[in-house]
Amino acid sequence: VQLQASGGGLAQAGGSLELSCAASAHTFYSYAMGWFRQAPGKEREFVASVSWGGRNKNYADSVRGRFTISRDNANNMVYLRMNRLKPEDTAVYYCAADENTVSGAVPDLVQQYEYWGQGTQVTVSS
Repeated sequence: VQLQASGGGLAQAGGSLELSCAASAHTFYSYAMGWFRQAPGKEREFVASVSWGGRNKNYADSVRGRFTISRDNANNMVYLRMNRLKPEDTAVYYCAADENTVSGAVPDLVQQYEYWGQGTQVTVSS
């Protein structure tokens, strides 16, 4: 599975960005998908995940209510809409795929994901 993230860039605090992730998997519909981020000097952390069909979603407390994860199984895409951005959201954002899961699962641990994209930089200025 190959994952290609895009959509990062520079935003002002309070602004919005939308990240996209294109997946190459033929059975994309059977992967749980997640977004993680890593700021300089920090460990990679969970941001959001979505189950196979998109019904179940999971968010980190730090982004709940501001970020929205969604997926389009017909086009092998997953998105992260980020609103009300804060400077502390600055990080490299990674999309990830988990094939060893069951319908409805929304994994939130780095080690649960087998496939990772290359990352896209998000910088939020104050």
